[in-house]
Amino acid sequence: MRGRGGAPVAVALDVGASKIACFIMKADGIRRSDQTVRVAGAGYVQSRGFKGGVIVDMEEAAQAVAQAIERAEAMAGHPVHHVTAVTAGGGLASHRVTAQVSLGAKPISDADLTRAIAAALSQVRYANRRPIHLIPVSWAVDGQRGVRDPRSMYGRALALELLVVSMSDGAFQTLGHCLELAHVELQGVVAAPFASGLAALEDDEMDLGCICIDMGAGATSAAVFSGGSLVHVDSLAVGGGHVTADIARGLSTSIAGAERLKTLHGSAIASANEDRETVEAPPRGDDPGAGPIIVPRSILKNVIAPRVEETLELLRERLKAADAPLEPGSGIVLTGGASQLAGVRELAVRVFDRPVRLGRPRRAPHLADAASGPAFCSAAGVLLRAAYGPREAVSMRKLVTGRVGPRDAPQAAGNGGNVFAKVADWLSENL
Repeated sequence: MRGRGGAPVAVALDVGASKIACFIMKADGIRRSDQTVRVAGAGYVQSRGFKGGVIVDMEEAAQAVAQAIERAEAMAGHPVHHVTAVTAGGGLASHRVTAQVSLGAKPISDADLTRAIAAALSQVRYANRRPIHLIPVSWAVDGQRGVRDPRSMYGRALALELLVVSMSDGAFQTLGHCLELAHVELQGVVAAPFASGLAALEDDEMDLGCICIDMGAGATSAAVFSGGSLVHVDSLAVGGGHVTADIARGLSTSIAGAERLKTLHGSAIASANEDRETVEAPPRGDDPGAGPIIVPRSILKNVIAPRVEETLELLRERLKAADAPLEPGSGIVLTGGASQLAGVRELAVRVFDRPVRLGRPRRAPHLADAASGPAFCSAAGVLLRAAYGPREAVSMRKLVTGRVGPRDAPQAAGNGGNVFAKVADWLSENL
């Protein structure tokens, strides 16, 4: 996207179970000197119409989306017509596809790259799933892996590994309809842990290997990076909202009271004097004679810790079962609102036996304090992806239509000036 007259070049809409956030970036917000972005407008509201990360009331959800966009528009001073949504819902998952083409006696050319990409795209067929990312991971010439730019090399066979990230087609279409009701067009969907990683990770972490775990209210998702590229995505439909529900059930308090308890006094690890300290929560219901619920702070920890630990253990086992390419010694970066709960980092160290740190949108340094925490990494990451890539094998617009095939591979010339039209441009931005 190119902005004219101060128009947005990218609009990120984080559609989460606890909040809906909209970030707007204009052309002058792309700071190539230090690879950062400046957000021209930011707006966020509490989610409505969502339950467990799924839309359950379309009208309520659309109104909340429209309200978040209106707040960002007012700050940026420009209307929004198209958005790129970022989500951890829809059962995010990834698959790796390998394709190989034969080579002649000439040096490898752009046309050979196009054939390899087309051969990989021909394998992208998943029932009831919608591809949202098609990211080339690596090339190989005659079995020699790790080739960054195979052009002008000689060989008999050129291979490509393509990462396909997909979500439920029903969830994709529901999200698109929600945005239509909010009077904006869906331009593409980005996986939340991928976007969070782009905002929070250092270049060395991406190169040497890192797991970005995005801990949202409705889902906990992970993006694995290695060799400077995204190599795996996985998700669980369990998040911070489930911890809140556990507190509400365990202490017989309201959801609002449980959320307040979790935010102000909650912890995933034991602390000194927790047996002697008490916390207070409002009773459930509207009985005016009912007194507040008072329990030792240790009871709160005993509700929170098992759920958080179980969630992290399930994610660890899923990554193992998927044979995700985890580099030895690779660290973990936690993002998302639920990662701010006290003790989560320490618990993650124990579960994964790896170094763990809390991530922030470091490459969007001018955000206001209220929008600069781990909960806003994914929205910032969408803007960074629009500004600096990585570009993908197929444009986001084609992914939105759901009709992706070999003919959508980037061509050596033409194709209406699309940013993906020339393989040379695509390769320079990716490899």
